[in-house]
Amino acid sequence: MRISSLSFPLVLGLVGSSAAYPHPEPEVILRRESDNQAKANAVKEAFQHAWNGYVEHAFPHDELHPVSNGFGDSRNGWGASAVDALSTAIIMGNKDAVQKILDHIETIDFSKTEDEVSLFETTIRYLAGMLSGYDLLKDPATKSLAPKSTQVDALLTQSKKLGDVLKFAFDTPSGVPYNNLNITSKGNDGSRTNGLAVTGTLVLEWTRLSDLTGDDEYAKISQKAQSYLLNPQPSSGEPFPGLVGSSINISNGHFTDGAVSWNGGDDSFYEYLIKMYVYDPKRFASYKDRWVLAAESTIKHLQSHPASRPEVTWLASYYNGQYDLSSQHLTCFDGGSFILGGTVLDRPDFIDFGLKLVDGCEATYNQTLTGIGPESWGWDPKKVPSDQKEFYEKAGFYITNGAYDLRPEVIESFYYAYRVTGNEIYRDWVWNSFKAINSTCRTGSGFAAVSNVNTAGGGSKYDNEESFLFAEVMKYAYLVHAEDAPWQVQKGQKNAYVFNTEAHPMRVSHT
Repeated sequence: MRISSLSFPLVLGLVGSSAAYPHPEPEVILRRESDNQAKANAVKEAFQHAWNGYVEHAFPHDELHPVSNGFGDSRNGWGASAVDALSTAIIMGNKDAVQKILDHIETIDFSKTEDEVSLFETTIRYLAGMLSGYDLLKDPATKSLAPKSTQVDALLTQSKKLGDVLKFAFDTPSGVPYNNLNITSKGNDGSRTNGLAVTGTLVLEWTRLSDLTGDDEYAKISQKAQSYLLNPQPSSGEPFPGLVGSSINISNGHFTDGAVSWNGGDDSFYEYLIKMYVYDPKRFASYKDRWVLAAESTIKHLQSHPASRPEVTWLASYYNGQYDLSSQHLTCFDGGSFILGGTVLDRPDFIDFGLKLVDGCEATYNQTLTGIGPESWGWDPKKVPSDQKEFYEKAGFYITNGAYDLRPEVIESFYYAYRVTGNEIYRDWVWNSFKAINSTCRTGSGFAAVSNVNTAGGGSKYDNEESFLFAEVMKYAYLVHAEDAPWQVQKGQKNAYVFNTEAHPMRVSHT
């Protein structure tokens, strides 16, 4: 998933040092079963472990606190982990979990919350989770998981209700929405600008809602907001062709800066340009054209190589003539985006560059003591911390934030690399990453974020389990080892589904 780049959430509580918890070792399972099936089953076991802990200690709240066995409601108390887990549970064939989630979704009142609502987060987790569940449970391969057709229909009914609760956000002079909403008063936080990713990561879900309900309002308002990003004004908001700034004026849709990156806050705007084309190549050809411009400019202007390891490729940021040689775990979806665009458009150059980005993100994993990459890192030789000089020379980067918040982006790009190339090395990299997460982050009831991936055991555990652990990490780790299925990413223009930024697969409009 994509969120703005923030400092690691210390408010979640730092809970002692990492503790060891008994759990099945994946390698033991491997000796009992065929290799890929065993790996898929090991991921299923990890999902079940996290699901059981959530149900026992936190359901129907938003998230488990996996160290104290408490719960949190950071996503308005509507049961974010349950809704986010639905599509993964369906894909894994987990009938009990699917039933419990369907029972819960029928009861949610999306018109009631005491907290501020994020249009972006609510769209990618709740709205997409329900739309994806609807699409998947209408698929002949999975219909048997939901014997009550009324509960499947309720997913769409609830999606429409949620869209109706949220749509006032777009009622601005330009149509660029506010993100932070008070749904009771139909108010907002008074922001004058909205972010690139927060504005540009709505159109897939809201268009799908229109296509399924037959009410074109949702598509129209989201596509109007997107139109300002496709036709950027003023010219200073587009420093390189296709690469645009980070902030948009809500009153007139103009860019207020020319800060360019694929990092958190900007990232999923670029992700959705090519995914909208996968969703419907006839309606969204112009989105594809903008993505191609951005991809070509990224290769030309943003690719960067550390002096100590010039074979490694990452994406730098650019603002006002200056480059920032740093990147983030969030940014590591970029390899998958280039690979998807390359296969859909038959552009081997994009695939090749995507694979270089995949290699670069894998390099952040294989150099740490836990085998997990950090939240953020840099490679500016003038900024290497004195205590990381040796590490920088060996690894090609220095760590600027060593936390790991259960993020999926690196595994996500490994998944795309495997599905498009068929090269087993990417499957191996997913497995290595999963094993590292399973051993480092696992607690007695779930999985916890950790403070320092370059310390044995990951340092301290944070008492929070983000809902995207269910939606993304477990899904990608499972799918790469699972058999082919309609929702799997395909080579070329054969995709029957497209994944939103929270890894919820939605059926493309032309199948």
